[in-house]
Amino acid sequence: MKEIAIMEITYKLDITPDTESIIDLYNSSGINRPTTDKKRIAKMYAHSNLIVTAWDKEQLVGISRSLTDFCYCCYLSDLAVREEYQKSGIGKKLIDLTKEKIGDQTMLLLLSAPAAMDYYPKVNFKKVDNGFIINRIK
Repeated sequence: MKEIAIMEITYKLDITPDTESIIDLYNSSGINRPTTDKKRIAKMYAHSNLIVTAWDKEQLVGISRSLTDFCYCCYLSDLAVREEYQKSGIGKKLIDLTKEKIGDQTMLLLLSAPAAMDYYPKVNFKKVDNGFIINRIK
């Protein structure tokens, strides 16, 4: 992993990045998403209602994408940070800003990739055993 000196990261809640930037970030971060299907990625964002982004100047370096009612539950569907920016607190800040936006009455939940199972307890998520899933076909 290439080390970089992080200057000033800017966080934004008011924009959806272009699909190419999202795909580039996903491919860099290691998150498993259908990045060869540009229309599907665009649709994922078109139907999400809480997106928080992290920027180093003009470069998208982190993103969280959620679906929420802003009063009871919020599903954090994607959390991705560009590989060279990982372990710098950007993911935690994206989660914190998501929590701030949804408020204290709203539960924040997610499904973790196997590789990230050790990360989420470090940022105050509790593991649950009372969930169920019907997996997507593709």
